[in-house]
Amino acid sequence: MLRVDHVGRRFANGTEALRDVSLRLEPGDFAALLGPSGCGKSTLLRLIAGLDAPDTGRIAWEDGHAPAPGELGYVFQDATLLPWATAEENIWLPLRLRGIDRAAALPEVRAALSRVGLDGFANARPRELSGGMRMRVSIARALVTRPRLLLMDEPFAALDEFTRHRLQEDLQALWRAAGCTVVFVTHSIYEAAFLARRIVLMTPRPGRVDREIFSNLPTGAETRLAPEYAALVAEISYALAGALAAA
Repeated sequence: MLRVDHVGRRFANGTEALRDVSLRLEPGDFAALLGPSGCGKSTLLRLIAGLDAPDTGRIAWEDGHAPAPGELGYVFQDATLLPWATAEENIWLPLRLRGIDRAAALPEVRAALSRVGLDGFANARPRELSGGMRMRVSIARALVTRPRLLLMDEPFAALDEFTRHRLQEDLQALWRAAGCTVVFVTHSIYEAAFLARRIVLMTPRPGRVDREIFSNLPTGAETRLAPEYAALVAEISYALAGALAAA
């Protein structure tokens, strides 16, 4: 789907966030970018999204063109909802920006609400929703355009463990149903092991790809109780410790 070829990024203050990062994404991937805080995970996500540009290297798309409007969804760590707008209006926003009026957008908006389990909350405003529900609205907004690529920057980091587990399970189901490619930033080994098919380990700043670990674990809540899950967590932990020691 896209190639990140020898990408580097240094900011104006002299901080080198990324150095010689190479990564290949295939259609339908679920890749987790895993590493300590400050290792450039979010910077790499912004480069892929086109919100920033690399200083060295390049990001090349399969067809030679960046995704068209609506083909890329982005979920931030904070839900970033319009506080004065209802859940329905927040989800309509990306369609509205493309010139689609509310009446025409309504079936897709209502379907997106249903996919994230928020039937009956179309007219609720962010202040009336829990943190987990606000994040569900944010995910629905990102999915309403049916993107080819969904970028997620630690979206569950601020949530309690019970809510985080439920949303992780829901995200897996949404990924399987939508068939899109997901790149998910996290600093949680357990989250990466549960969610991703590919775990991309990054070194401390300047961030580099140390290695990739592939997973064929079954999806679903029962995965957390499987011996194979514990083994994968251990494998990632040892590999990450080695990357940190080498750095």
